[in-house]
Amino acid sequence: MSDDDIDPVELEILRNQLESVAEEMGQVLIRGAYSPNIKERRDCSTALFDAEGRMVAQAEHIPVHLGAMPEAVRAVLERDPEPGDTFVVNDPFAGGTHLPDVTLVSALAPSPPASASADAGGEGEILGYAVSRAHHADVGGMSPGSMPAGAREIYQEGLRLPPVRLVAGGEVREDVRDLLLANVRTPDERRADLRAQMAANDRAEERLGELLADHGDRLLAAFDAVIEYSRERVESELADLPDGEYGARDFLEGDGISDDDVPIETTVTIDGSSLAVDFAGTAEQVAGNLNAPLSVAKSAVYFVVRCVTDPEIPPNHGCYAPVSVSAPEGSLLNPNPPAAVVGGNVETSQRVTDAVFRALADAVPDRVPAEGQGTMNNLIIGSRDGGFTYYETIGGGFGARPTKDGMDGVQVGMTNTLNTPVEALEAEYPLRVERYALRPDSGGDGRYRGGLGLERSVTVERDATVSLLTERRRHAPKGLDGGESGTLGENRIDGERVGAKTTRDVSAGTTVTVLTPGGGGHGDPTDRDADARERDRADGKVSDGE
Repeated sequence: MSDDDIDPVELEILRNQLESVAEEMGQVLIRGAYSPNIKERRDCSTALFDAEGRMVAQAEHIPVHLGAMPEAVRAVLERDPEPGDTFVVNDPFAGGTHLPDVTLVSALAPSPPASASADAGGEGEILGYAVSRAHHADVGGMSPGSMPAGAREIYQEGLRLPPVRLVAGGEVREDVRDLLLANVRTPDERRADLRAQMAANDRAEERLGELLADHGDRLLAAFDAVIEYSRERVESELADLPDGEYGARDFLEGDGISDDDVPIETTVTIDGSSLAVDFAGTAEQVAGNLNAPLSVAKSAVYFVVRCVTDPEIPPNHGCYAPVSVSAPEGSLLNPNPPAAVVGGNVETSQRVTDAVFRALADAVPDRVPAEGQGTMNNLIIGSRDGGFTYYETIGGGFGARPTKDGMDGVQVGMTNTLNTPVEALEAEYPLRVERYALRPDSGGDGRYRGGLGLERSVTVERDATVSLLTERRRHAPKGLDGGESGTLGENRIDGERVGAKTTRDVSAGTTVTVLTPGGGGHGDPTDRDADARERDRADGKVSDGE
């Protein structure tokens, strides 16, 4: 049966059912996880793929996870998966993003109903793959939390897992699980979080079996139909953009080893219904850990394309088919092993997003915001004896939009995690939150004002190691169309300013403060009306003297 046999109403029903499977996977993972990083911050993502390794449906989770997931499935397909297998992978050079993001890929072979046609697949035939990716708060390496600022090679960042069977034929391989848990600082937490990921993937097989019972071979036709629908919609959207080449250049503020700026250069070519992004001119791979696998660069580009096209288009493989991404081998965005990469996933991905947005601002200025905070403000605190590992990404200013202000204190770009609530943080860890507040005056002025950054101060109540991986401490988020830049971020340890990338052992009683950047403004500040400025003062967004 071809996808032409599915009418629009049935296609919409099936699309929503498939997306519901991915969303329910996410709920199972979040509710079953043990670590606050997953159950509170929701630093995890889930998706459903077909037997060919094409994404069919995803939950609305983390952009940098989801856009890179196809690489993980492709790597697993090369290992000849069998029904009942679940592979674990985190190797950035074999389908992963960075080592803390542990991915489980399960081959789904639900039993078809007796009434289903032969096209629906026979007993034991793989119909698709369930994928769950979660940031684990520690996977070994040279410092607690597995995100050391000074790493020079991937071996220092933690346990590296190429695709390997964690579950074979439905049975957990305890030797593989034990090997993994022996190389992390918090094995009980990791065991529980892995169990939650396996439960999420099991739920996908259960739900896929129910859909197969309801729809028979029409379910498989729906896989093709929903992908083709998204491809056609994205191609139509791209065809409406002005053809041409659009370029931009931006910089990372050092790589953790050197403070020298690291350039990222992009050329975006729109040609009819296709879009190509070339990163020729970007720096060669660096000594530190800001290198990003090509899958991460692709993920950032896909995110931007989704932002400048209709957000109602179902997110799946079809959205990415008209988009191509290239970067020179051995460069910052396509490094060779054993390059360190842990910061590339979280920080370089944000700068790629900024650069591609900046390039497209010339093509579609009414769809591109001013620069947001452009960093995830990664804060990692943990003990070397394995007692605890805390990981947080901290929100900041969203860039002002062409028709409205930016949002205050939110995640931007390649992540959309929640914060860890103060109550949960203090209950789970030997940490005390001293201050958590918006930063007045941090949003760039403009006709529309950039969003405010945050201040978060945390006191460590036992000896620990602190790591900070941050950006926009030297180059402020830029405004657009005459808008002013947002305020720079700052990192402090006991009041002393420290670098954007820092790892330091600290004693009990030390206070770590992260002040996150504000977003850039949009439009001439003199065009902001008096009522809006009065609201800014009333809401505490600006000082009374402004």
